[in-house]
Amino acid sequence: MINVRAALVPLDGGSAIDIVKDMTLVGRKEDCDVRLDHKSVSKVHCVLVKTDGLLLLRDLGSTNGTRVNGTRVRRAALLPNDKISFANFHFRIHLGARAEAAAGPNEHTQAIDAKELQQALDKGGMADSAADEQLMQIQVNALPDVYPEDEKNKK
Repeated sequence: MINVRAALVPLDGGSAIDIVKDMTLVGRKEDCDVRLDHKSVSKVHCVLVKTDGLLLLRDLGSTNGTRVNGTRVRRAALLPNDKISFANFHFRIHLGARAEAAAGPNEHTQAIDAKELQQALDKGGMADSAADEQLMQIQVNALPDVYPEDEKNKK
């Protein structure tokens, strides 16, 4: 397993919050690993999971939601410099050696649907044989990662 330093860097300029544990609970309750003591944050808001050099997020049914780069999500894979919001608390994701490392303005997670991903895999030669193609089939989750009402509001 790759050991990566992960941190939440507050957008308001406060001190970075290191994500030390493999599974970090974010919320208002006293026993949460990252405690955000404000009524807009749910008691148990979301969980952050460090695995194989990735930082994954899962919203735990929070009232005011969790947003990644402005989109309300149920779950997400976080990349360096993604902007994440827990209710009214806003952070930038840091992965790597130094929390102060600056990123380019266009470095962040981009949404891609299953069809686009399958096309990219096909073009990249990732599905050469029938067996490989069966393994590489992308399954659409019954529960979408993005809340549908947010997509309607963007149009």
